[in-house]
Amino acid sequence: MSGRTQVRACSQVGPVRTCVGCRQRTAKDGLLRIAVVGDECVADLRGTLPGRGAYLHPDIACYDQAVRRRAFSRAYRTQGPLATERLRQWVGQAEHTARKEAAPAASPVNPVHEKEIRERHG
Repeated sequence: MSGRTQVRACSQVGPVRTCVGCRQRTAKDGLLRIAVVGDECVADLRGTLPGRGAYLHPDIACYDQAVRRRAFSRAYRTQGPLATERLRQWVGQAEHTARKEAAPAASPVNPVHEKEIRERHG
């Protein structure tokens, strides 16, 4: 047995892909498709660019792992390095935006509690 066959969980719906950075299997819609245009890796937001695609979590840590392991060149079966600087900027912006959206909104302070806080802290 090759070890590749796995029982698919009933709760998983839709296609599953592997992140080239952390090698974790995730639902396709949770990953960013990366395609090669010329000699540069670009984010394929619509998933319509022609050619081979690699998938990456929109996270700087996964991007850095992929670059360190030379995973992009391996995934696209190319000789030599591919330009990834603009991809890094895009992933960094996407990660920043996701964190900003996930951060809890500042809860309004109850006026009674605000008065108590001011009295305690001068």
